[in-house]
Amino acid sequence: MNTVLLAVILIPIVEIYLFIKIGSQIGALNTIILIFLTAIIGVYYAKYEGINTLRSGVTQIIKNQIPAFELISGAAIAFAAVLLILPGFATDIVGFLLILPITRKLMLGRLNKKFERKNKEGNDFIEGEFEDIEDDNDKKL
Repeated sequence: MNTVLLAVILIPIVEIYLFIKIGSQIGALNTIILIFLTAIIGVYYAKYEGINTLRSGVTQIIKNQIPAFELISGAAIAFAAVLLILPGFATDIVGFLLILPITRKLMLGRLNKKFERKNKEGNDFIEGEFEDIEDDNDKKL
């Protein structure tokens, strides 16, 4: 079965189950307030971390380095902000894990290493031969 289709089916089921369980423990109104509170706090913190990631990326560019982790991290922060806006507790947990720098680094570390290794393999020089062409020979490229 397609992974995306499976996620589209399972994520709402998990979220509804958590709504029912948490709502029965703390009450319906408190559950709704908690959902809005996590969305507001999450989006604010996503903005803060996004700005920090942008600053770090600019620093990497100034140092003449490829900001690989910053690009991946920025995409992860944007995805985390979307997860935090969606109502639900499971999506909020994953969103907060992606926003926190420590867990984001752990989750995206392998992807960053793969990207950096790919960029370091022989990109310093391009070998080839050349021939001087004088204008008098009527040779055109």
